[in-house]
Amino acid sequence: MTARLAHLCRHPIKSAGYEEIESATLTAGRAFPFDREWAVAHEAARFGDQPDGWAPKMNFLRGWASAQLMAIACSSDPSSRTVTLRHPTAGTLTVAPDRADDAAALVDWLRPLWPENRPAPSRVVRVEGQPMTDVPEPWVALLSLASNRDLGQRMGVDLSIHRWRGNVWVDDLEPWTEFGMIGREIQIGPVRLKVEQRITRCRATTADPETGRWDADTLTALDTSFGHQDFGVYARVLSGGAVRIGDEVTLG
Repeated sequence: MTARLAHLCRHPIKSAGYEEIESATLTAGRAFPFDREWAVAHEAARFGDQPDGWAPKMNFLRGWASAQLMAIACSSDPSSRTVTLRHPTAGTLTVAPDRADDAAALVDWLRPLWPENRPAPSRVVRVEGQPMTDVPEPWVALLSLASNRDLGQRMGVDLSIHRWRGNVWVDDLEPWTEFGMIGREIQIGPVRLKVEQRITRCRATTADPETGRWDADTLTALDTSFGHQDFGVYARVLSGGAVRIGDEVTLG
């Protein structure tokens, strides 16, 4: 199998902004760099001011409960640890979430985008070396453009890749072949990864990242077509290096 790297995406603040980048340096045994570096806890979070380590997604603001969160795009600068958020109705906000005043401004900016009947946004959290991804393992999310196109065609909808909040998008595969890679290794440029498991999806993927509205029932489409609600796979970085859009992807 030979394919190519089509997109690289990261989400510095969990469920609050997606961005595409041209290149990334992956590190063995680490998650995607500057991805889910911060998360916004709500008032019902089951830990104190800050978690001791990885915490389940139910503790945080997330797209499952708010389609409006899915419409946040961002750009970030890891060197200055700043993130600029953009939303069609909330406008633009630039923050350095490690700063207390900026963290408070971020919580205030997100509050109108969060349902009033849910526990209110409370505080920004961060754990050194532990991104707040949906799983505790240091994995990257690997997805297929061919599978996205196939599902969209079945639904009669042009599905944005940002519904899925993936990190590494591969093209020139046959649709859904990524599920057959479980337990196998792949090479992207100088980087070697091992595919670990499928990703089961939630309601967040039914929201349009452009409008912030529930508009496409991806979950029912997956279930009807395939008998599951999985899209994409998690992979572990075995050997690191720099990857760039257009790099060749090969299956070991």
